[in-house]
Amino acid sequence: MRDDGAWGERGTVRMHIVGETQQWDPFPPVRRDDSADRRGANRAVGLSAIGLGLTGLIELTFALLSGSVGLLGDALHNLSDVSTSAVVWLGFRISKRPASASHPFGFERAEDLAGLGVALVIWASAVFAGVVSYHKLVEHGRTTHLGFAMAAAIVGMIGNQLVSRYKLTVGRRIQSATLLADAKHSWLDSISSLGALAGLIAVAAGARWGDPVAGFAITLFIAHVGWKVTGDILRRLMDAVDPDVLATAEGSVNLVPGVRHAHVRARWMGRTLLVEVEGFVDVGTTIEAAETVGRDVEAAVYSAVPEARAVTWATRAWLESA
Repeated sequence: MRDDGAWGERGTVRMHIVGETQQWDPFPPVRRDDSADRRGANRAVGLSAIGLGLTGLIELTFALLSGSVGLLGDALHNLSDVSTSAVVWLGFRISKRPASASHPFGFERAEDLAGLGVALVIWASAVFAGVVSYHKLVEHGRTTHLGFAMAAAIVGMIGNQLVSRYKLTVGRRIQSATLLADAKHSWLDSISSLGALAGLIAVAAGARWGDPVAGFAITLFIAHVGWKVTGDILRRLMDAVDPDVLATAEGSVNLVPGVRHAHVRARWMGRTLLVEVEGFVDVGTTIEAAETVGRDVEAAVYSAVPEARAVTWATRAWLESA
């Protein structure tokens, strides 16, 4: 039997109970449909995987032909991006599951966990590039077919720049830390291709050590980006938020008529910035009036903090001692 009195409404989202079973609506109660963002993210992941796969195969072919470890490391790095694209796609896929009794806050954090997968691949690429470069240096391996190898490195630079810019544009638009991390990964690959090209130019100039040294330089750069990407993702998972965002949100709430004082917290859940407002109103304020104040608060936060996608409001009585 349904208890109609248990019905409540926040914007267009309704929470309700049917008999003994809780029916869970999507959480957080976002104010808009994000299906277009998800389609854009999936399109970016799919197209970038195809582009990087083709680029990596071209580089791998000429790396094996020339024996260039710098180009080989860059090729395998590009091909590993196809696997990170799969991880990112899986994160987006899981994150769209609705909230449930066992996961009442939903699955949006799956996107951030996918970002950790991207970071792990970056670190693995750094280790591989370093090992291969070391072996080339100590074994004094030869590098041949320099013209073809240089052309392949240039293809790698162009391909990765195009993919990186595309993912960066989509990632910023939908506020996805994971897609932004993947964009940085692709940008890193274009720098790796540049390093491989520099090493090949050095070899062509008579410096046989140029290729492995370029490989070591690429390794250090990969490690640098890996450190930054890992830090960004871990800060998201630890609920780090820009203090200016909190200050702006709290300032907008305190300007709403009827609010005597407010405490504001926020956290990222995947692509959703959830803002939680604990607002104090005068003793004796009716439930209806408090709900009206809450709606005004939501509107104020959405206006002041454009990146906010969900706002929750909790009413507290303002006591003079508070």
